[in-house]
Amino acid sequence: MLKLRDTAVALSIACFAGVAPAHAAPALTKIAEADLPGPGGLRFDYLRVDAAGGRLFVTHLSANQIYVVGLNDLRVIGTIKGTPGVEDVAYVPELNRLYTSNWGENKIGVVDLTRMEVVERIATANKPDGIEYVSAVGKVYVSNERGKVESVIDVRTNKTIAEIKFDSETGVPRYDSVAGKLYVNLQDRSVIAVIDPTTDKITDRIPVPGCSGNHGMALDPEHHRMFLGCEGGSKLAVVDLDRGQVIATFDLPAGVDFVDYDPGLRRIYAACGAGAIAIVQQDDPDHYRRLEDLRAESVHTVVVDPSTHLVYATQEREGGRGIARLVVFQPTP
Repeated sequence: MLKLRDTAVALSIACFAGVAPAHAAPALTKIAEADLPGPGGLRFDYLRVDAAGGRLFVTHLSANQIYVVGLNDLRVIGTIKGTPGVEDVAYVPELNRLYTSNWGENKIGVVDLTRMEVVERIATANKPDGIEYVSAVGKVYVSNERGKVESVIDVRTNKTIAEIKFDSETGVPRYDSVAGKLYVNLQDRSVIAVIDPTTDKITDRIPVPGCSGNHGMALDPEHHRMFLGCEGGSKLAVVDLDRGQVIATFDLPAGVDFVDYDPGLRRIYAACGAGAIAIVQQDDPDHYRRLEDLRAESVHTVVVDPSTHLVYATQEREGGRGIARLVVFQPTP
C-alpha cells in the first residue's frame, strides 16, 4: 500500500537549515495520484492540510461536498455532503470540527468530523468564500466576498458575534500567529485590511499597488512577509509587512488563484487556472527568483504539507475529459 508520508524522499540538510537549494528542473515531480468520488469535470476549490492528524480536506464546490483524505495513502476517509457550493473550510482541532463556507446557501456549515455530518448551519452574508480559524481567540473569520463583510463566529456558541464591514469585496483571510494579526484581502481596492482578533477592530490598511484583484494569500510570519495572488494581470506580489510595501512582483500564467508557502524550503506555490503551478524561491526575505511554471492542467488550488513538503493539487479536467483527481508532487531540493 502507498505510504506517502512514511516514504517521502528526504530533502537535503541544507534545505532544513534554511539555505536556499540550488534548482534542478523540475522543481516539482508528480509522485502519486488518486481518483476522488467525483463526479468528474466539476470545479474543486480549496484544500486544507491537517498535518497533525494526517488528513487533507478537499472542497468540491460544484459537487456540493467535501472529501476527507488520508495523507499517507490518499484513501478517502469520508465524504461530507450537504455543503452547497462549498468554497473553503476552517479546521478546529480541539473540537474536531470543520466550518465550511457554503456559497450555494449563504451559510456556514458546522461539521462534526466524528460523524462526518453537518450538524448546524449559520446564516452569513452574500458569497462566503475564504475562512480562517484563530485558535488564540476561539473565532472563525469568514470573508463574504460579495457581501463585503468579514463575519466573526464564536466556536463555543456557533453565533456570529461581529460583522466587520468594508467598501470592497473581501478575499482570502489569513492569521499571523507571530504578530497576532488577521489580514484580509480587499480585492477591489488593492489593499490589505489588518484586524486585531482580540477586539475585531480594523487597525491598519496596507496598500498593495500593482496587485489588482488581490485574492489568494499566504504568510511567512517568521520574516514578516506576505505573498499575494493578484487576479488582475495574474501576478504574484511579495509584501514587506514591516514597511507596508510591495518589494517584488512576478508575472504568472493566467488565472492565478490560490497561493501557499512552504517555510521549510522557502518556496511559494501559486496555482494558475491556465494550467500551471508557478514556483518562486525565497533566497532571503528580500530576494526571490522564479524556479518554474510546472504544467498542471485545470489546477487552481495547491496546498503544502509542511511536515513532508509534499504539494497537493486537485484536477477536474484532463485532455478535455472530466475527472475528479487528487495529485501529489514531491519538491526537488
